[in-house]
Amino acid sequence: MIESINPATGQRIAQYEEMPADAANRAIEAAHEAFLAWRDTGFAHRAGLMRKAAAILRGRIKEYARLMAEEMGKPVKEGAGEVNKCAGACDYYADNAEEFLAAEIVPTDARKSFIAFRPIGVVLAVMPWNFPFWQVFRFAAPGLMAGNAGILKHASNVPGCALAIETIFRDAGFPDGLFRTLMIGSKQVEAVIEHRLVRAVTLTGSVEAGRAVAAKAGAMLKKTVLELGGSDAYVVLDDADIELAATISTKGRLINAGQSCIAAKRFIVTDKIRRPFEDAFVTKMSEVKMGDPLDEATQIGPQARHGLRDQLHRQVEACIAKGARCLLGGAIPNGEGAFYPPTILTDVKPGMPAYDEEMFGPVAAIIPVRDEDQAFATANDSVFGLGGAVITRDLARGERLALERMESGTVFVNEAVRSDQRLPFGGIKDSGYGRELSAYGIKEFVNIKTIFVA
Repeated sequence: MIESINPATGQRIAQYEEMPADAANRAIEAAHEAFLAWRDTGFAHRAGLMRKAAAILRGRIKEYARLMAEEMGKPVKEGAGEVNKCAGACDYYADNAEEFLAAEIVPTDARKSFIAFRPIGVVLAVMPWNFPFWQVFRFAAPGLMAGNAGILKHASNVPGCALAIETIFRDAGFPDGLFRTLMIGSKQVEAVIEHRLVRAVTLTGSVEAGRAVAAKAGAMLKKTVLELGGSDAYVVLDDADIELAATISTKGRLINAGQSCIAAKRFIVTDKIRRPFEDAFVTKMSEVKMGDPLDEATQIGPQARHGLRDQLHRQVEACIAKGARCLLGGAIPNGEGAFYPPTILTDVKPGMPAYDEEMFGPVAAIIPVRDEDQAFATANDSVFGLGGAVITRDLARGERLALERMESGTVFVNEAVRSDQRLPFGGIKDSGYGRELSAYGIKEFVNIKTIFVA
């Protein structure tokens, strides 16, 4: 049984029966049958339907924002922004897919030789709860525009979101079965990967989940794209504008109540400006309004599940026990709901969870360093490499350091890290491999096919 539980109240929203294996297999087979016709449709036809999906998203923005708030605690204001972002991705790939996948002529000794980009078939997406619409659309919009079919195994705590997304594509006029939600648990994923008609897998989730999916897909010789955990470092250099640095850091740490792989997590600050930065950061973080995610004024809602909140608190307590100081928050509030307040730890060192692990919630770790060299050595002293930021008044210096010194897939200078459909997104090291979004993302799940005419 799959349950939807409101994390702000603890109340059950709905229950869903898990699909038996034969029903899941029929859904995969139906997706493949739909693909066989869909792959030969033109880009103009696909784009027309994708733009209808974008229009549906915008037309139901309040409904979907409320659904996210109820299922995983996202404030409705953030949820509305997420729905708009999904619509933008649909329009972006409707506008650009044909150009991104245009054949490339290559001069050789042949009469004609070129590279074509052809769809591969059914792609399985194993998606997380933290951005329950955006994570899916950033796979589905390019994937369907490329001519593939999609099947979704969503996180078990957002089944309503999963079914809503399937409905969007159906209501937009996409062929029956081309995009399907599989209402299954994690134990059934292996069997889906093994299915002969599933050609590839994309996963966003934990490192452990990524390893398990990669191992199974590798054994079946099926391509994967993995976007896994992150412990993004924001390097605040000694020439930084303190007020700007505190504003960027607060924005980066508290996105989605801190439950984001690319949320800022480690704040590496030179000794010269450490004290004023700490004071400004505490002020900014303490001003954020935590509360009911259905309230338009709420800026930070609950954690998605009580177990996740309790695990986060255990990590905070372990840091304090090892010598970290708590400047703000750090206590579970009274009352119902899986709430955790904005929290700042300082004097964070190796051996503490906030230094070594991903803190998936609104907890900031300040790590003091002597100088620029130690700052980037510390930033790179992590198994993760998803995103990061450099904050400095000298933009040329920031650009150089972002390019040359930060080991991550994305680096922002003087801004909080975020994904953008126009830019490739993904990481290195334990943060995964492959890229989503932009022209690079749409080419991950196509057959890069060489044609040689003698």
